[in-house]
Amino acid sequence: MTTVLKLGGSVITDKATPETVDDDALDRAVGAIADADVSRLLLVHGAGSFGHHYAEKHGVTPTDGSHDAVGVWEIHDSMRRLNDEVVGRLQSAGVPALPVHPLSAGARAADSTLSLASDTTATMLAEGFVPVLHGDVIAHADAGATIISGDEVVAHLARGLDADRVGLCSTVDGVYGDDGDVVSEITDFGDVADALGGSDATDVTGGMAAKVRALLELGAPASIFGPDALSGFLAGRSVGTVVDGR
Repeated sequence: MTTVLKLGGSVITDKATPETVDDDALDRAVGAIADADVSRLLLVHGAGSFGHHYAEKHGVTPTDGSHDAVGVWEIHDSMRRLNDEVVGRLQSAGVPALPVHPLSAGARAADSTLSLASDTTATMLAEGFVPVLHGDVIAHADAGATIISGDEVVAHLARGLDADRVGLCSTVDGVYGDDGDVVSEITDFGDVADALGGSDATDVTGGMAAKVRALLELGAPASIFGPDALSGFLAGRSVGTVVDGR
């Protein structure tokens, strides 16, 4: 069984303060992963305060690219440093984690078709490693480099690896409806469009609305849940909001 799990940037960083890891939250997440019995686990983490700040500075988005190598490097280097922190803590907890950087492992064609590390991650999983990817900048034909969000990484690799379970660990317990309660299941974006808002802090990838849209296009059920439900998700339980666009 292959599980794809994303740790949201807001879960593991103080998103309002540039380049600040939330040490306690990251350690709790790492502990839950280390304690879980998951045979084939692929991890993705968001940017939080380590990526969005620099992407905004250089005007790089998922659709607006840049040919400025210095700016592209600054965005990527920020994400690399966060990835180093995540991988290092996972290894210290006994998780066989290894980094996979989208900038070096993928590209977009001119029509935005994405190629990203499916063979690499499949081989790593087969050899018992835990690949750890992240939101990043990625070479984009005719556009220089654009942003690839962690949610897009999740969706692409979940399809490429034929994942059995997909989870997005956010700072909220799920997707909230107009009544303020967690929606148990979403099968169409129109069902929750009015209730979904953007992120309060700088986020060039669209916040919760983008997460739901990406998961609806996945072709498999996925879950959005809060940090307290992470252990439950890894144990195979149904948690948070199930998003299923099939």
